[in-house]
Amino acid sequence: MRPTADNARGIVDASRYLVLATADAEGRPWSTPVCFAHVEYREFFWVSAPDVTHSRNIAVRPEVGIAVFDSSAGIGTGQGVYMSARAAELVDRAASESALEVFSRRSLGHGGRVWTLDDVRGDSGMRLYQAVAGTHSMLAKDGRPDHRVTVELD
Repeated sequence: MRPTADNARGIVDASRYLVLATADAEGRPWSTPVCFAHVEYREFFWVSAPDVTHSRNIAVRPEVGIAVFDSSAGIGTGQGVYMSARAAELVDRAASESALEVFSRRSLGHGGRVWTLDDVRGDSGMRLYQAVAGTHSMLAKDGRPDHRVTVELD
């Protein structure tokens, strides 16, 4: 079975968390789940403290990996969307306001709250981050283990 863009979109839309894979300056890996929102399956936003490991890693090495999947799927039945991306803290005010609208809408839809610039600036202890995906792939499900194929979401 060859995965489709609709499969990938459905997985991203149904998921509340993505797994963010980062590495520090020496290449030591780190992964963490983050609650996210997205725009057109290419831009992903989350809120994190700037002093946590993944945020510190992004500051020195912006290349990240992203996996979005249903962790409740039975063994051998699940599917995920895998992405290579570049991540950074969003510091531009206009871009941050726009991203926070997207993030807040999704947050509210999942029982969370509205986020404002004050929540991610100054001494709040939190910052807004963005990852822009360059590629999307999924498992081919063709009998070969871990055989990923590119999925075009344009």
